[in-house]
Amino acid sequence: MKSDSAVIKKRYDRIAFFFDGLEAIMEGLFFKPWRKRLWDKVNGYHILEVGVGTGKNFDYYPSNARITAIDFSQEMLKQSTHKKSRKNVSVELNLMDIESLAFANNSFDTVIGSFVFCSVPLPSKGLKELYRVCKPGGQVLLLEHVLSSKPIIAKLMHFINPVIVYLVGANINRNTVKYIKACSFVSVRVDEHSGDIIKLIEARK
Repeated sequence: MKSDSAVIKKRYDRIAFFFDGLEAIMEGLFFKPWRKRLWDKVNGYHILEVGVGTGKNFDYYPSNARITAIDFSQEMLKQSTHKKSRKNVSVELNLMDIESLAFANNSFDTVIGSFVFCSVPLPSKGLKELYRVCKPGGQVLLLEHVLSSKPIIAKLMHFINPVIVYLVGANINRNTVKYIKACSFVSVRVDEHSGDIIKLIEARK
């Protein structure tokens, strides 16, 4: 039997070529301003982006940083590799699973991801890995869509979640803020401009 990671990875491999097109409307209307806000919070020299996908964050990379980026989907990574070349972006791309990062403890000043933990089978395990590779005093920055706090909307999200998972491998009913608060971070803060479903989370190790 395939692991949950293998199943979800296969779904992202399947849609990688069309991924940017599938999300184009949401990206243009909602996500771009949030991505800029997320990356404006980055500090430090050595940065790790988890779940780089097709490279949607390349336009926001700081020019004075060393950036490493990972994804567990080979096909998504192919798309980001093409975009890296086309945009002449300085980034080291690696095929890697967030639940088992091949980096030493305390390696990165900032660990950052956008809309990633909806697709991590064991989010607590993935978050512990981010904590492990982040330097003491460093930060983990996450932009995530989460379960609504409004009962009717939450019920609808729970209802349609199995369909979304089957089609694209993403859960729309995760409580990522709760998961990250359960880790050992010194502080966890949700950006005050966050809405009901989209949350910008700042955690300090």
